[in-house]
Formats: sequence, C-alpha cells, structure tokens
Amino acid sequence: MPTLVLLRHGQSQWNLDNRFTGWVDVDITEAGRQEALKAGELMKAEGLRFDFAHTSVLKRAIRTLNTALEVMDQLWVPVEKTWRLNERHYGALQGLDKAETTAKHGEAQVKIWRRSYDVPPPAMDLKDPGHPANDLRYAKLDVKALPGTESLATTLDRVLPYWHDAIAPQLKAQQTVLVTAHGNSLRALYKYLTDVTEAQILEINIPTGIPLLFDLDDALKVKSFRYLGDPDAAKRAAEAVANQAKAGKH
Repeated sequence: MPTLVLLRHGQSQWNLDNRFTGWVDVDITEAGRQEALKAGELMKAEGLRFDFAHTSVLKRAIRTLNTALEVMDQLWVPVEKTWRLNERHYGALQGLDKAETTAKHGEAQVKIWRRSYDVPPPAMDLKDPGHPANDLRYAKLDVKALPGTESLATTLDRVLPYWHDAIAPQLKAQQTVLVTAHGNSLRALYKYLTDVTEAQILEINIPTGIPLLFDLDDALKVKSFRYLGDPDAAKRAAEAVANQAKAGKH
C-alpha cells in the first residue's frame, strides 16, 4: 500500500533560541542531530524502505533527512529539494524572539500570527535583505511567487501543487515516500491529508524529529496514521511546541 512519512527537522538553533525562523537558513543543533539520528533509528526499526524522499531547500531539513537516511543505510534514496516545502514565511517576525514578541504584542495577537489559519504576520519589505527575492537559491523563480509573509492557508496553497505534481504520483505508484520539512509546511500537508477543520488545525503541533507514518489507500485517503516510538513522548514534544511563545524556550 502507499506509505508516507512526514518528518519535521531536528531542533534548530533558532528553535533553541525561541526565534521565529521561517525561511532563514538556520542549522540544527547537536540536540537536533540526535533527534535526526533517533528518527532514523525509529524508521529503521519500523522496517521502512523508501523509494523517494523530498525536502526543502533549507539546511535544517536537508541535514535532518541525510542524517536519518544514513542511519537507515539508505543514503542512496533519490531526493528532490524544493522551495515549496520550505517553512511558512513569518514576514517581519522572522528573527524575533517569540516570548519578547508576546510581551510586546500580547499573547492573543501572537497566537493569531502563529496559529491562525488565514491571518499572516506583518509582511517583510521586498527590499529587506532577508526577503527571498534577494536570496540566490530563489533567483530563477518569479519574484511574484516569493512570499514576504504567509498564513497557514497560503503555505498550503504553496505546498499543494508540489504534492499533486511530485509526491502523489509516487504514492499512487505504490511507493514509500519520506517528506522531511518544517512545522508549518507539514501542518499544511497534515490538514490536507486528514481533512481537519480550520479550527482543529490551530491546535495541531508537529514535534521535531519524530516520524509521522501514514498508511494510505490507493486513492491516497488516510487509513491510519501514528507517530513512531513512544506516543506519550510525541505528545509531550507537541505540547512543548504549542507553549513556545509562552515559555520562551523550545
């Protein structure tokens, strides 16, 4: 049957620093590397044999993917890197401390920016050096396609064409596919796959470094899904993500 695994990158330096990261190309920490190693061990123990893997063009996802595949002795698996799997663009919030932003703007407003379905944060100016239009890795893309901010809804709009064009055909061919990406690009896919409501997705948090396995039918409808390993550990990790803006830590 078609099998899909979603894996959020291991802890990044800005996860640790509790900053809005978005499209900033921040690397993983040593703790993040350990999470990636553990993810590989969990997938190996599950007996997964991947036919193809997809990731973003951000090093925290790429390094997590490579680390996990190395543990599985599957570095040979073909990998496609795409900007469409990048993290949600956090606009002018990128680089800011989450707890400090909460203290300044209030918990309710920051929760709207972080977790609302269709309300984006304030946009980043096109002339900002951090805008993707000024990044070489996106130089061949139409500048109009590059976001200065995104909501989860517009992140889903960005991710879905890649799902339909690249990932879904592989799954329909009965392949086993690994997608290693980011909290919000994966939340967007989660919403699409599970058909949860806009209200329900606000409370869904994807923990770092814990593989989420989907068993699909031939029409790619979800038959079942679960985190690999200890379910209580996955629940605690997801709760930690939800509490970032409050706690000032990850």
